[in-house]
Amino acid sequence: MNLKSLLILSLLSVILSISLDAKDKHPNILFIFIDDMGYGDLGCYGNEEVSTPNINQLAEEGIRINQFYVNSPICSPSRTAVTTGNYPSRWGITSFISARQHNQQRGMKQWVDVKAPTVARELQKAGYYTAHIGKWHMGGGRDVGEAPLITEYGFDESLTQFEGLGDRYLATYETMGYKGGKRGLEKNSAKLGRGEIRWEKRENFTRLFVDSTLQAIERAQKAGKPFYINLWPDDIHTPLEPPLELRGDLSMKARFLGVMQEMDKHYGRLFSYIKANPELAENTLIVFTADNGPDAKVNDAAHLRGHKTVLYEGGVREPFIVWWPSKIPAKKNGSIDNATVMAGIDLFPTFMDVAGVKINDKLCLDGESRYKAICGKPQKKRQAPIYWIRPPDRPQTAISKENAPDLSIREGDYKLLMDIDGSNMQLYNIIDDESETTNLAKEHAELAQKMAKKLSKWYNNYPHTIDKSVYSKIIK
Repeated sequence: MNLKSLLILSLLSVILSISLDAKDKHPNILFIFIDDMGYGDLGCYGNEEVSTPNINQLAEEGIRINQFYVNSPICSPSRTAVTTGNYPSRWGITSFISARQHNQQRGMKQWVDVKAPTVARELQKAGYYTAHIGKWHMGGGRDVGEAPLITEYGFDESLTQFEGLGDRYLATYETMGYKGGKRGLEKNSAKLGRGEIRWEKRENFTRLFVDSTLQAIERAQKAGKPFYINLWPDDIHTPLEPPLELRGDLSMKARFLGVMQEMDKHYGRLFSYIKANPELAENTLIVFTADNGPDAKVNDAAHLRGHKTVLYEGGVREPFIVWWPSKIPAKKNGSIDNATVMAGIDLFPTFMDVAGVKINDKLCLDGESRYKAICGKPQKKRQAPIYWIRPPDRPQTAISKENAPDLSIREGDYKLLMDIDGSNMQLYNIIDDESETTNLAKEHAELAQKMAKKLSKWYNNYPHTIDKSVYSKIIK
């Protein structure tokens, strides 16, 4: 072979290598996790009062999975599930993490064990630049200052608020009687130290968190690494603090609408930045969802029954939007997947499949990858049911004060709720009755008993690290 032929072959080899590198490049992952957003709060989910054009556009350019469930109807355990790929009771978290004595009273750990598996740690090992920006609420706050820093869970950088340790923004407030003052929660956080503390008006938080996300993306690009970024704002949790021009008459509803509009504006900046950069646009997955159902005093879950803290659909079913132009066929843009049942615990294995990273069996994940579904392809049915335990300190629904069932299971088309002793049994066909209005427990007694037996077996045998005796008490 002559020199000319060798040079041509060498050039072709380089071109092929570059092509394969581009094809096999690890995708970026941006995971947006809203706080206390109800199933019906977005315009693209039917809310005609809110202004969320940028989030609506994300849905129009991607897909919606309409049967997505978080693994708890309250913040800390829900966040634990998406972070670890495990049911949160495995790590001793069944309600919101509070002050030390309150956690002990409710049979909970003070923070998520740093030895727990985390998405960030596994992706960091695989060469990803990892960042957590926004609310944490898995340890560190109130009077618990010795919890691990967020970066100890596998993040290269972190920026949070009063419910986490490390660098953080603490809020001053203008409405709800604070008049530029500081709440006790923020003051307590400041006393804990362990990170740079910056005081800012609460109304600026979403802008600041989005700005920090853009900076983290730039740092990842400069390092030549793909990124995995949690963007977890504390909107739309109370106190609701939109900018002055969006506060309206200062009613709860006006401030809610203002916060939604302000939040959407800053997400629009972030989405536009990604779309305008060809390298990012072709290689970034955006997942947009929320941690639990709505605060009953603020908003609602549209036609779904229930709200934050209870196991009915309104407490655990969330909007779920996926944007991934390089994987979702254009013909699928704006489509709705009504068939796939997906849970918060599924995000860990799904993100690992997205990144092309093999899962270590020693991690003992409870979730199942839903990779095909987020690519707009038919997804096989779940192999295992989804299970829930209600927060131990929330034994009643906020509206009717009825007894809120302790446990729940979703398997196939059916969902069963019951108390730990087997009483208060309720069975619903979720496909035919999303609003959970018709209890079929007597009509389909055999199915109800079969599901109840499976649910009890899971509750009694799963490796929970909680004090289960608290469920026989009413904790305030």
